[in-house]
Amino acid sequence: MANIKTDKRTGLFESVPIPRAVVALCVPTIISSLVMVLYNLADTYFVGILNDPVQNAAVTLAGPVLLAFNAVNNLFGVGSSSMMSRALGRKDYDTVHRSSAFGFYCALLCGVIFSAACTVGKTPLLALLGADEVTTQATSDYMLWTVSCGAVPAILNVVLAYMVRAEGAALHASIGTMSGCLLNIVLDPVFILPWGLDMGAAGAGLATFISNCVACAYFFVLIYVRRNTTCVCIRPDKFCLRKAIVLGVCGVGIPASIQNLLNVTGMTILNNFTSVFGADAVAAMGITQKIYMVPMYVCMGVSQGIMPLVSYNYASGNQKRMKSAVVFAGGISVGFITAAAVFLFAGANGVVKFFMDNPAIIAYGIRFMRGFCLGLPFLCMDFLAVGVFQALGFGKNALIFAIMRKIVLEIPALYLLNHLFPLYGLAYAQFVAEFVLAIAAVVELLVIFRRLGRKTAYVEDV
Repeated sequence: MANIKTDKRTGLFESVPIPRAVVALCVPTIISSLVMVLYNLADTYFVGILNDPVQNAAVTLAGPVLLAFNAVNNLFGVGSSSMMSRALGRKDYDTVHRSSAFGFYCALLCGVIFSAACTVGKTPLLALLGADEVTTQATSDYMLWTVSCGAVPAILNVVLAYMVRAEGAALHASIGTMSGCLLNIVLDPVFILPWGLDMGAAGAGLATFISNCVACAYFFVLIYVRRNTTCVCIRPDKFCLRKAIVLGVCGVGIPASIQNLLNVTGMTILNNFTSVFGADAVAAMGITQKIYMVPMYVCMGVSQGIMPLVSYNYASGNQKRMKSAVVFAGGISVGFITAAAVFLFAGANGVVKFFMDNPAIIAYGIRFMRGFCLGLPFLCMDFLAVGVFQALGFGKNALIFAIMRKIVLEIPALYLLNHLFPLYGLAYAQFVAEFVLAIAAVVELLVIFRRLGRKTAYVEDV
């Protein structure tokens, strides 16, 4: 692995025009993110065909646990990929290899622990998620496949995609992710619907499990085939607990992980508030959240896509190129997301009806959708800023934003708005949080750019 062929990769990071480089890294990431959303929507859509609010509610109630996977994904995926990209910028290939091996084996161990803990503590966990005597069994059946059996492949799938993307192979990362997602879409109707295995929500879980296993297999084959050229290393002998590796990965990964745990907390509170109003309201909130994920994952795709470009140029000292990438990516994402928000706000009725033709659920869903849409243009700036923090290794900044988003702003807003406007106020809590954070994001990015500019000027003067 010492003689890694990096000319093409470094060219993308160092010399390719910014618009082309951003597109090359972000478009495959956005596409795979959207396909991932489609696979989540597929569960909701095909379960919705059953026209059974209990089955649909089961998928919604399990959402926070599946979101909790992202805590592990971000700890070792975001942490390792940021460390890898910065090491690539310094041409330190030993650190690249050891960072990827550390991230992979730690993710594997955490997946096993996560699966075991959720299986042993299933009963109290279901109660915590807001499941009642009506929805407990369906939720348990769904989680059997997605959590008890599926935690390890679900986590490794995402972590490996982050690592492959870190070396500039965004297309391969996307192919791996999409292979599993597309298979899930194909398997869902077979496992869920009466003409197939008629498993309901459990069938959706089984399809997800198989799909994640296939995606993992793709990445393992890819790494083996490219073993002489890839920077990604999962050889056991490269795993180490070297202080610089552990601190480098965890310094970025832990704040990213905390951010996702706080997201789980927020979703759990949201679902518990909603569950008081019955299965129809829960199903409507679940459908709305899944639709909302489409533009949200575009924001996430842009944020994740530019991370290797930002990390590499920061480590190599090319601050001007780094700033240009951030500004260009920000302009594209804000424009697209604003257009998407307008579309979803205006077409809320038709979009919700597509997933379940139930008058009560549609009525709830329209009002939820319009509330969530208001926060979308501001969400993309928040995501972009956090992605830049993670790329630069500024884990503290990312953690502050995570705490502000959930603990300081969104969770208090959930309590207050639900009190003032029962049920419907819940959809506007995120708008309150993202509006404030978007302003903070712009200010913080300007401060960082100015500081890096002064540092560069000082070095040049010396």
